[in-house]
Amino acid sequence: QVQLVESGGGLVQVGGSLRLSCAVSGLSFSDYNMAWFRQVPGKEREFVGAIRWSGDSTIYADSVKGRFTASRDNDKSTVDLQMNSLKPEDTAVYYCAAGRIFGAGGRGPWNYVYWGQGTQVTVSS
Repeated sequence: QVQLVESGGGLVQVGGSLRLSCAVSGLSFSDYNMAWFRQVPGKEREFVGAIRWSGDSTIYADSVKGRFTASRDNDKSTVDLQMNSLKPEDTAVYYCAAGRIFGAGGRGPWNYVYWGQGTQVTVSS
């Protein structure tokens, strides 16, 4: 059974930092590209960033570029999202996802097969 479990969400003040982690089991982790998405109520799920299966390439949404960094550990089957300089508009439920497509074509949530349950990030002003 495939499981993706996010952790690390919480409440943080504007300008602060959080590190999200996603632990993956039940699949060959190094065969999958990993992505982070976020969603607020009433809006579509939004692409945040992705990291290639090898860990040597990342892409980000313009809204988080320069502030968020994705990393992965294929030995531990984990993927992290370091979030710095947080803004109120970063408030959302954050999801990790596993899929086979990387790059511009991999920004749509329909490209990802497996999803975590999400973790809430709230940035207060």
